[in-house]
Amino acid sequence: MDSMDHDLSYLIAPKRSSVSKRDSGNDAMHAVVTRANGGYEQLDYCLVPKPKPASNEVLIKVLAAGVNNTEINTRLGWYANTVKGGTDDASVSVNDVGSEGGWNASTPFPIIQGTDCCGEIVAVGDGIDPSRIGQRVLVRSCMRLKGFNSTENIWMASDFDGAFAEYVSVPDSEVFSIKSDWTDAELATIPCAYGTAENMLERSQVHSRDTVLVTGASGGVGSAVVQLAKRRGAKVIGIVNKTKTDQALALGVDHVFTRDDNLVDLLGEESVSVIVDNVGGAGFAQRIKLLQRGGRYVSSGAIAGALVEFDMRDFYLRDLTFMGCTAWEASVFPNVVSYIERHEIKPLLAKTFPLKEIATAQKEFMLKEHFGNFVLIP
Repeated sequence: MDSMDHDLSYLIAPKRSSVSKRDSGNDAMHAVVTRANGGYEQLDYCLVPKPKPASNEVLIKVLAAGVNNTEINTRLGWYANTVKGGTDDASVSVNDVGSEGGWNASTPFPIIQGTDCCGEIVAVGDGIDPSRIGQRVLVRSCMRLKGFNSTENIWMASDFDGAFAEYVSVPDSEVFSIKSDWTDAELATIPCAYGTAENMLERSQVHSRDTVLVTGASGGVGSAVVQLAKRRGAKVIGIVNKTKTDQALALGVDHVFTRDDNLVDLLGEESVSVIVDNVGGAGFAQRIKLLQRGGRYVSSGAIAGALVEFDMRDFYLRDLTFMGCTAWEASVFPNVVSYIERHEIKPLLAKTFPLKEIATAQKEFMLKEHFGNFVLIP
């Protein structure tokens, strides 16, 4: 399914479920409930009501759920414009957040996070084909609230309950059957990172004649960009931590540099046609010097810092195009599913953890010593 033909606003107005620590029995499930903005103490592994699918939904048994920056950022309230540091900045404080620390203004706490979901459909709502029951599926985590003619969007686990649970209920239009010999955990590395990566490449129209610079090429989104850009035939230059250069080269990067390298000196000005940059921060101004005339810069994050130095003359004198990407295009997720089924990409599973050990997983995730993705198993 690759279209959205109904209104999804019911998912966020009002929030469709509440969570409690006292539920039990057959109508309950284990989940990690994020209670409020704050530290790991806000992650509460507890019993909550098991969701029931609405008339346009399917109920999914979660088989595996990926770990992403976005869950941590949402818990911290990093998306608030009052927060100035990077996503790993220890100075980020709940006191900086105010009332608008989520993707779409305030996060509807308490909430079950979990943006990446691989699962099995176990029940369907009224009007949904019952033959879907038993399908192994991936969930499109970015959902277009008013269809694909509007960029308004909502995200599972940021705007409504997600996959850090034994079950999740999701609109049928956002659930894609997958036929693959990958494990559940491997499939759970895909939705957010690869959907985001493919969306940036689609929006910037990357093709075989492009030279693409990828910052953070060893992270979840960055490593996905590398694979997907190589799939399009582009030449790829990756920036990684110096301990991960061999892994980046093995993934297919044509040339690899470290974060400490001066790329203007090493590559020369106007040496790349596309920059895919989810890092931002202090190196932004130097990276813009690398773009050729008519080059494209695309971003869906700013893990090293959202506030950057920007010379407008670099922008207009060289006819550059800058694109911010949050809302996924209609073709993006069906394409990613098809790449898996045609064996055109490979999973990068770094480690799995039991769901109840989410705090341990997120602490290790923030060390940034891994290559690929972490996954939680309910």
